[in-house]
Amino acid sequence: MRAGERLEPLEIPVTRTLIVAGAIASRDYQDVHHDPELARRKGAPDVFMNILTTNGLVGRYVTDHFGPTAVLRKVAIRLGAPNYPGDTMVLTGTVEEVDGDTAVVRVVGANGLGDHVTGTVTVSVPGAGS
Repeated sequence: MRAGERLEPLEIPVTRTLIVAGAIASRDYQDVHHDPELARRKGAPDVFMNILTTNGLVGRYVTDHFGPTAVLRKVAIRLGAPNYPGDTMVLTGTVEEVDGDTAVVRVVGANGLGDHVTGTVTVSVPGAGS
């Protein structure tokens, strides 16, 4: 673990199933996450991913890179361009700083419309600082 280290990009196909399943799993029953017609009535072209699903995907991205002992300490993300079905989100990350066994990783998730998510994840990896 070192500052400047880049995480391998992760491509995530944004499917209707992923959007709806993520909303249901996080108990987000807002109609814009599962009903295309109601989403269109509210001004969106289709259903779109909720922030809790995005948060989970960002966390998975970081822990998959650092391994099974990785512990997320803080996830601070901001949403931008919506994730709609049929698009692909590509997550990229760079380690910004390291202090012992803890790192801060800058993460960006981009889709065809722009940056869907930006932010930082603080992760601890026991033994990584030794």
